[in-house]
Amino acid sequence: MSKLADIIFFRQHGICPRWFCFTFDNGLRRLVQNPDRIIRPFVGEGDKVLDVGPGIGYFTIPIARRAGSGGKVIAADIQESMLRGIAKRAERAGVRGQIELYLSRPDEIYSGEPVDFILSFWMAHEVPRLDRFFRQLRAALKPAARFLLAEPALHVSRAQFDGEIDMAQKAGLVLLDRPAISLSHGALFGSSPAVAASESVSADRMAESPVSGKDDR
Repeated sequence: MSKLADIIFFRQHGICPRWFCFTFDNGLRRLVQNPDRIIRPFVGEGDKVLDVGPGIGYFTIPIARRAGSGGKVIAADIQESMLRGIAKRAERAGVRGQIELYLSRPDEIYSGEPVDFILSFWMAHEVPRLDRFFRQLRAALKPAARFLLAEPALHVSRAQFDGEIDMAQKAGLVLLDRPAISLSHGALFGSSPAVAASESVSADRMAESPVSGKDDR
């Protein structure tokens, strides 16, 4: 049965091609996954954010708007075609100046300055070396920063996602919460145990967002 589910839900993981982006980067998706509401608890004015595997900017552009002119979004992707797509859409949206395009390498997703928040939405399952991936993201976080990991529930099984969480913790990330995100498995991490005590998302901010409550286990 598990092998059949792998076939039905395309769980043979690989890099998502540019032409496939239209299937999950469109107006219909906003009805169930509003990017502004999802990022609201985590991104503020002036923040520096790393958007890992951003596709053609479904979250990148809303993050740029929320971070404002004093903030920055680093869109890191291994595919130049994705980055070109973000550049075009950012120009039209008037936020190109807040977005830095970062061409990742197969063995290095990002090696720049530390950031306030990292988003990895529906892409970690494409990474062949998740242990290295999580270590690099851990190194990119500021001391009080947070990292939101989300995977598609129809593409990544619960057992697979639990394995990702385990690898992230072994890389030094601290699990803070299992937020409920529509059509997804979600996990919120901090960069150190102190974050869990003093920098976790406040209840009132979480209540404003659909990213609230625990992942249904």
